[in-house]
Amino acid sequence: MNLNLSKLPDDSAALKELITSLADSYTELSTKSQSRIDYLEERIRLLQNELFGRKSEKQKVPEKDQLQLCLFDEPELPEPEKAGTITVPAHTRKKSGRKPLPKDLPSIDVIHDIDESEKVCACGCRLSRIGQEEAEKLDIIPARMQVIRHIRYKYACKNCEGVEDEGPTVKTAPLPVQFIPKGIATPGLVAQILVAKYEDALPFYRQEKIFARLGVEIPRSSMCGWAIKAAEHCKPVMELLHRKILSGPLVNIDETPVQVMKEPGRSNTSKSYMWVFRGGPPDKPVLIYQYHPTRSGQVPGEFLKDYQGYIQTDAYTGYDALGRRPGIYHVGCWAHARRKFMEVVKAGSGTGKKGNAETAIDYIRKLYAVEKSARKEQLTPDRIVELRQEESKPVLEEFKVWLNRLSGQTPPKGLLGKAVKYTLKNWPLLIRYLEKGYITPDNNAAENAIRPFVVGRKNWLFSGHPNGASASSCLYSLIETAKGSSLKPYDYLRYLFDNIPFAKTESDYEKLLPQNLSQEKIEAYTHRCA
Repeated sequence: MNLNLSKLPDDSAALKELITSLADSYTELSTKSQSRIDYLEERIRLLQNELFGRKSEKQKVPEKDQLQLCLFDEPELPEPEKAGTITVPAHTRKKSGRKPLPKDLPSIDVIHDIDESEKVCACGCRLSRIGQEEAEKLDIIPARMQVIRHIRYKYACKNCEGVEDEGPTVKTAPLPVQFIPKGIATPGLVAQILVAKYEDALPFYRQEKIFARLGVEIPRSSMCGWAIKAAEHCKPVMELLHRKILSGPLVNIDETPVQVMKEPGRSNTSKSYMWVFRGGPPDKPVLIYQYHPTRSGQVPGEFLKDYQGYIQTDAYTGYDALGRRPGIYHVGCWAHARRKFMEVVKAGSGTGKKGNAETAIDYIRKLYAVEKSARKEQLTPDRIVELRQEESKPVLEEFKVWLNRLSGQTPPKGLLGKAVKYTLKNWPLLIRYLEKGYITPDNNAAENAIRPFVVGRKNWLFSGHPNGASASSCLYSLIETAKGSSLKPYDYLRYLFDNIPFAKTESDYEKLLPQNLSQEKIEAYTHRCA
């Protein structure tokens, strides 16, 4: 308000009205300023926690709150002990010490014996061996390169040597079918290089140095070329894996940024994305990674095609169109909702008082207590649905009433207000997991699946070409799907690369899928070929 002091009214009533107006304006301005200050201080505390605080969202439940985790029944407090008596509950303790070494490791016995002169007792009798003491030490043999020479015998007819215009008849033993023709790499070498990069996060330039120490020069450009060729060979397998995902009842989806060089029409600093889709048989899930220059919702839309069933994602708006498709039921993620309230806790003022955000987290903790109980008892999907209806649904109903009441009392621009708004906005998606026992409350299955790629990205930073990014998505898919079927990545890739050149029909490729193999079968094959 602009106030001209030279034109103040002389009337006392008018002066009182002016002062009252100024006081009201000051109060309103102070309230707005304080709200803005509180908001900025909250953001500063959150950013400081992101920089210097713990990254984990796990909270330690105080002992006094343990009994509060009971869902609906009143906790039964223990009766006081009689004076002079102490009851110590029975408990088990893990045995200390190192774990025994695997029995299937090759071993070498080194015998230690005393000298022959010491095998005679002081009484003159010869000592008898009564036993032995054993101590195991673990040794390692560094990687050793070897050359496999393919020698092809040639034959000719000496009788035809002098025949004009025909020349001698020459026959040469055929070369076996090669995984990478006209190259020095065997399926074993390619499998080792790819597992080192996509499972152990070792970029090609680091592997180049490792091979140099072993006395072999393998340029990183050659490794990159082998990776692209391996991905091309495996396209039929990827198509079958895609079909398996679409045949399952649930698909988990997530995406993460990736920088790719030399994309047509885009600068090298543009942000691209690696998508991950997880689905198929629940006991042997399929994971497919796909590189795309965009985060558009068209990517999952094209991948899912005519899919019918449940999809589970975070609240990114690119997934909204999928939920509107007939036959597709969109499920939300409680981990993301919980994370919003955890941000409020991390940005707290440190007064030690239990706030609304911690109350919300307690509600969510109760939901996960039900899931933990179901896993512990190994319930069937149908029984899990019944348990959720009995225990989780009442908690959710109470939680929503509490959120609705809180939403009218919380500034919408603050962290707590945003957390409440996020949860209520996505409420229909968040409670849909109650419908099926094979659906979990969160999308952690997809987030955990994309973690190996994120770890690798911290090491190799970017992909040099779209072809390399596409090959990487294929190879990540094969390795992570193999792990989901309890196969060792190197063993599976070597088996796959050994046999895929001979696959001709869809049935042949079907036999090479991780879901149709076992670690024992692969090891038996390797033993026969050794």
